[in-house]
Amino acid sequence: MGPSNLTPKLSLRNKVAIVTGASRGAGRGIALALGEAGAIVYVTGRSVRGKATTENLPGTIEDTAEAVTLRGGRGIAVRCDHTVDADVEALFARVQQIQGRLDLLVNNTWGGYEQHDFRTFGAPFQDQPLRHWDGMFTSGVRAAMVASRFAVSMMLPQKHGMIFNVTAWDRDKFMVNVFYDVAKNAINRLTYGLARELQPHNIAAVALAPGFMRTERVAGAFEAAGRKDYLTFTESPEYIGRAVVALASDPNVIAKSGKVLPVGDLAEEYGFTDIDGRHIPAFKMPDEG
Repeated sequence: MGPSNLTPKLSLRNKVAIVTGASRGAGRGIALALGEAGAIVYVTGRSVRGKATTENLPGTIEDTAEAVTLRGGRGIAVRCDHTVDADVEALFARVQQIQGRLDLLVNNTWGGYEQHDFRTFGAPFQDQPLRHWDGMFTSGVRAAMVASRFAVSMMLPQKHGMIFNVTAWDRDKFMVNVFYDVAKNAINRLTYGLARELQPHNIAAVALAPGFMRTERVAGAFEAAGRKDYLTFTESPEYIGRAVVALASDPNVIAKSGKVLPVGDLAEEYGFTDIDGRHIPAFKMPDEG
């Protein structure tokens, strides 16, 4: 069944959710937490069984969907390339036809890391490969905008819904490199703009800022470097998932609409922990020396 101990135990029984980029990483963690709360979760991504996965990393949409069902929800895998508008339109049309509604959208898909050496993530602006900019804005910012556009069209008639945008944020701190900083702040402003327009319709939009997540890519990088200590300072991808469940269960969540919310702060407010029982504080960028 996998880790439990959501505190308190929350129910999103039969709520309909779409989690983008959920073959692995944060998307998988969010989908699993929603499944544990009983939601119907549409799991999207490009990695499918029987074919090469992104960067040959472990995990497919089918794997995640099955795990969601084992947790007590209902997982439905849908292959979707979120850089292809026709794929996205078909996804939302399918949810509309089968479910007749959409309660939650989690925009998690992201690009710009493919063929990326983490040791050069903080390289100067002029040395950053242009493909990283294209990936972050096409597979990240634009993908979130397009999915949100289709989601809003479904949510407006029902007069409720919630959009989550996964971001990175430490208030006024610079986020490591120019490309990444600009892209993540674009996600945050998209969230703010959506909230302004949608609040009168009882539709909330928030940006969630996790800490240093123990994704498959991160774990692989540390393992390759021979470092085993990463388990002590990283958080599981389900930590942000528990934040999604807590917010989606809050009847007054509209008051948080438009805000960037650090996962560690939400853990303290709502009383949940990571899967190992730890309460991990909100992520802070190191002070510049």
